[in-house]
Amino acid sequence: MITLKSKEELELLREAGQIVAEVLGELREVIITNSGTTTQELDRLAESLILKRGAKPAFKGYRGFPSSLCTSINEQVVHGIPGSYRLRSGDIISLDLGVRFNGYYGDAAVTVIVGKVSDEVKKLLQITEGALYRGIKQAKVGNKLSDISYAIQSYVEKNGFSVVRALVGHGIGKALHEEPAVPNFGKPHQGPLLKKGMTLAIEPMVNTKSFEVKVKEDNWTVVTADGKPSAHFEHTIAIMKNEPEILTLTKQKKREV
Repeated sequence: MITLKSKEELELLREAGQIVAEVLGELREVIITNSGTTTQELDRLAESLILKRGAKPAFKGYRGFPSSLCTSINEQVVHGIPGSYRLRSGDIISLDLGVRFNGYYGDAAVTVIVGKVSDEVKKLLQITEGALYRGIKQAKVGNKLSDISYAIQSYVEKNGFSVVRALVGHGIGKALHEEPAVPNFGKPHQGPLLKKGMTLAIEPMVNTKSFEVKVKEDNWTVVTADGKPSAHFEHTIAIMKNEPEILTLTKQKKREV
């Protein structure tokens, strides 16, 4: 996590975040309008869109990860590797994307419904995204880091779902993953004091039933231990004087928030 020292630094982070938001928006539209696309096709499109905007994929080659986009389907929580799987009605897919632009990083994720799903799955996505925004609301000057964590966990569990413990959010800025870790669970008023200019990637990962997860044989793909669906939403934010700024929203959506 960097602590922003200038308007120029903030603007570079905004530009990186804007690229992430725009690419995720285009990928989401492809999924909605063409449910038969493969995850590999999504990955190729993501990389092309990133490069077209003068940025670089943050994930490709990171600790050996082979792709520009993480595509996690149904019971897959995070770090799904794109391949030949063809999306079909009833799936949900988490798209997790990071970019590097002029030395600064942006990172965000969205879970997309393919065709028709059950009401329970719809609620899972709704609650996960809602938890993200409740966490972001607590990212303000004078709060403690775990106030973010507590806001996410309490909302998720109140609605009958569970937050993953084994994976957390993180600081972000001049590196993709920086300190501090940002858990999605915990007691309030604990941890570092939040200050103006801090930059964080907040990302609740929420399971339908048990919070337990395991890693598949590819050593990347994290799945729910019980095989039930999981959802994932993420934004990169900067803590500002009055309220947090979400850096990974498109300009249009920022006007609507």
